[in-house]
Amino acid sequence: MEPAWDPATQITVDHSSPVPLYYQVASQIEEAIDSGALPVGARLDNEVELAARLGLSRPTIRQAIGSLVDKGLVVRKRGAGTQVVFNRVKRPLELSSLFDDLTRIDQQPTTKVLTNEVITPSPEIAHILGISEQDQVLHLERVRSARGEPIARMQNFLPAGLIEPTDELLEERGLYQLLRAAGVRMHAAHQTIGARVATEADAELLDEPVGAPLLTMQRTTYDQAGKVVEYGSHVYRASRYSFDLSLRGDT
Repeated sequence: MEPAWDPATQITVDHSSPVPLYYQVASQIEEAIDSGALPVGARLDNEVELAARLGLSRPTIRQAIGSLVDKGLVVRKRGAGTQVVFNRVKRPLELSSLFDDLTRIDQQPTTKVLTNEVITPSPEIAHILGISEQDQVLHLERVRSARGEPIARMQNFLPAGLIEPTDELLEERGLYQLLRAAGVRMHAAHQTIGARVATEADAELLDEPVGAPLLTMQRTTYDQAGKVVEYGSHVYRASRYSFDLSLRGDT
């Protein structure tokens, strides 16, 4: 068994760096949470003890812990230090489904199906899918959770006939898994990321207060022939979820 993560030996502070001391501490604790070295339920020393062990002032430690509290990663427990309450899901910007990504990082995804029906599309949806308004589309709406915590409200529209999933299949498998199993090869996608505040419906489904910040994503996915196979419009809890991307300069 690996030894417990110890801030006194794992956190390094550079007093000559222009990076604020509180941020150096907070970022290293956040990294330990993200990596699983500090799992959900793990406790840190209280502010006085942590400040003494790191050789920093109590206000510096208080600011560091406060920034983690604001992100929803830890909570303060009176007389018992600070406790990790959630590992934020960080998703790479790839052509993959949320279900696949959560499974890959052992977040134990579960799904609640809200809508699974074939409908006549709106003019906007018909245009996005490249079909006529007289054609039929499969409309799906689901809430995806990670380790029991809701993190995303997802709506998807697909040309009717690509797949005909039952609610049980949608609960057990990701949408892209079902498409691949049906022989659909997803080749490319156009994706837009934005933000908005939570509506009453969002708040109820995602366990957030009305007006809380949400990340938004719209994705249109194409097969190798250039035909649209699905359009998704999703919202994510900003306190529990983020997108990761890498940028590369000239070489």
